[in-house]
Amino acid sequence: MKIALVSPYDYAYPGGVTEHISHLNAQFQGMGHEVRILAPSSQSEDELPYDNLYRVGKTIVRVPTNASVARISLSLTLSRQVKEILANERFDIVHLHEPLAPALPITVLRHSRTVNVGTFHTYRRSHFAYLYGKPLLKRYFNRLQGRIAVSEAARQLIERYFPSQYRIIPNGIDMQLFQSALPPFSELDDGKLNVLFVGRLEKRKGLTYLLQALRRVQDSASQDVRLVVVGAFTEEQRAESEKRVAQLGLSNVLFVGFVSREDKVRYYKSCHVFCAPSTGGESQGIVLLEAMAAGKPVVASDIEGYHGVLEGTGAGALVPPEDDAALARELMRFLDNESLRLETGAKGLAAAQDYSWEKIATQLAAFYEETIMRTRPRSRRFDWASIERRRKDRAQ
Repeated sequence: MKIALVSPYDYAYPGGVTEHISHLNAQFQGMGHEVRILAPSSQSEDELPYDNLYRVGKTIVRVPTNASVARISLSLTLSRQVKEILANERFDIVHLHEPLAPALPITVLRHSRTVNVGTFHTYRRSHFAYLYGKPLLKRYFNRLQGRIAVSEAARQLIERYFPSQYRIIPNGIDMQLFQSALPPFSELDDGKLNVLFVGRLEKRKGLTYLLQALRRVQDSASQDVRLVVVGAFTEEQRAESEKRVAQLGLSNVLFVGFVSREDKVRYYKSCHVFCAPSTGGESQGIVLLEAMAAGKPVVASDIEGYHGVLEGTGAGALVPPEDDAALARELMRFLDNESLRLETGAKGLAAAQDYSWEKIATQLAAFYEETIMRTRPRSRRFDWASIERRRKDRAQ
């Protein structure tokens, strides 16, 4: 198949959708499919990470959303670029991520004349853009022949505004990378017990509650406990968090910042417990799956997206959101019991196998074929022979 993967977000900036598309790109190419990525990017053309990435929109606008910031492009040249790409590439399927987000996905839906599939990633309690923009967005929503949600929480949100049939196909994780020989950091193997936090320093990520919990833990623990904070955050955000650390009188808090994928795995391997204290707005919780893939116990807020990943796996503990006392109790329970950590981590590793990118990409490819077969008239239905003929025609 010739597949287009479309993202509304700045491809140069780390985020869940960008990671998702990057892994699908690698998996689909490994399966023999032809892939193109369409996304805005603040990087110049010669800095793009892939040869098959179309930079559609270079002027990036920061838009506050869901207690976070979305980096999208509102370029006036999007329509012309999109029409040209679609006409030249003649995709078999166009897979749009956050298909109703401005402005690239909607522009692609306006001009695409092939089979369109959309994945909805977002979860929040309400979505004002969907509510007030529904009369306009409905026409674009109707151009989707296949609809996917990454979790039950994400499905519940989109279905509230746009009732339809949705297939749940979650985000995946790179099991091979997490099970590789990458070693822990030797400097973190110094006798201290390490609690790891991975995420941006935004209010909804809940670091404030973890810091408050750490105050309780450090007062009670029989061993020194260190908090390691990994993620993409600004110097201003770091300074604000360090100020809070000082106010609480905390010691052993290490702010690492953004790291490579390989180093992120090494930080997971270096921790004794992983903590995700988010207050809401998480559709699935990739960081939980990453910790599970590293064989580490998880302590997380009992919010919609996290509940769906952790419940019933035995991979850790869920606590009420914004409850630093409950966070501290569960952290202490794991920090004080090495055998419990090992047992819980093993259960998490077993559960994480279902989320390997190989399995997720296989599910998606099957859904593409199913959607094409269901959508196209009988005389034009999808078959490998016709696609191979079309591919040869393009090459000539």
